[in-house]
Amino acid sequence: MTKIILKKGRHDRILSGHPWVYGNEIESVKGDVQPGDIVEVFDSKNYFIGKGYYNSKSQITVRLLTKNKAEDIDESFFRRRLEACFEYRKKIGYHSNYRLVFGEADFLPGLVIDKFGDYFVLQTLSLGMDRWKETIATILQDMFSPKGIYERNDVPVRKLEGLNEEKKFLSSPFPTQFEMDEDGVKFLIDVENGQKTGFFLDQKENRRALQHIAAGAEVLDCFCYTGSFSLFASKFGAKKVLGLDISETAVEQAKKNAALNGFEQTCEFQAANAFDLLPLWVREKRLFDIVILDPPAFTKNRAGIDAAARGYKEINLRAMKIIRPGGFLLTFSCSHFMEPGLFFDMIAKAAVDAGKNIRQVSFLSQSKDHPISWNIEETNYLKGFLLQVQ
Repeated sequence: MTKIILKKGRHDRILSGHPWVYGNEIESVKGDVQPGDIVEVFDSKNYFIGKGYYNSKSQITVRLLTKNKAEDIDESFFRRRLEACFEYRKKIGYHSNYRLVFGEADFLPGLVIDKFGDYFVLQTLSLGMDRWKETIATILQDMFSPKGIYERNDVPVRKLEGLNEEKKFLSSPFPTQFEMDEDGVKFLIDVENGQKTGFFLDQKENRRALQHIAAGAEVLDCFCYTGSFSLFASKFGAKKVLGLDISETAVEQAKKNAALNGFEQTCEFQAANAFDLLPLWVREKRLFDIVILDPPAFTKNRAGIDAAARGYKEINLRAMKIIRPGGFLLTFSCSHFMEPGLFFDMIAKAAVDAGKNIRQVSFLSQSKDHPISWNIEETNYLKGFLLQVQ
């Protein structure tokens, strides 16, 4: 097997458990190797570090799969890993809808699998993992006997791996729009054309943060997408909910979801840009009891952190100004580059500039089916606060 030798002093991060080996960390490649092949990685003193798949076209040249030199990377390997992922989700109480595989945090770098009832959506975000997708689909069939498996590989990051974007069935064809139930709220999801894999499972626990504060409240849900927070606000007794999203397609889907649950009288949705409407409502002195901010990532790289921080601060500042005294702000960032400390600092500065006092009710993170590995910072991406605004 081809050996990858690392440069001297360039492997502390990898030894700590991070599975990525960058090209500039490699001293030499001993043996013939093709993109996607399994290789062994050694440090400068010839100490075995791990085994993983190789891709010279990617800045992440090797992604480690195992630290066990004797462990073969074959169908049995992936079956064991998928079974371990399933057992973990069962132990923490997930049964129907959840992320079965969260890439690096589940020791399967480049692989994402979401489970929606009897359907699975799979993403292989790297060349090495893409080679195994048919095998993985077969294992899912054996383990779960699902009604369908769909590949959602229409993501630009694949181009960095020399892969094409594609969407297709990995099972017999099935209707890609279907109904899903989460904690008694129904959603129509579209695994073929919806955002990501069709639904944001990572906010599952955070939607419950509305349970005791939504009763009788007027709620503004910015960046509402297909209305998940809005619908839970209605479920928990909100008097009126207004959801905003810049996507007309998402707003139409949100309206259908409201109708599916009988929430048409409490839920209203509008295709609009929150950055345009919030300053207007500040001037008009329009007020809400709860404002929810769950925007898309404002930066996908470190170079954009400063601009992203300004964007987050602006939208949070405006939101605080339209919350009634004693009301609540539920605010999130899904960019892992917006580190928790930076996010905290940004919110604090927004409160000062808005002339508001804030009290932290709770710090929020991604749902437990998206585990955070402390030595892989990229797995810690979603952070949020439930704040009382005075």
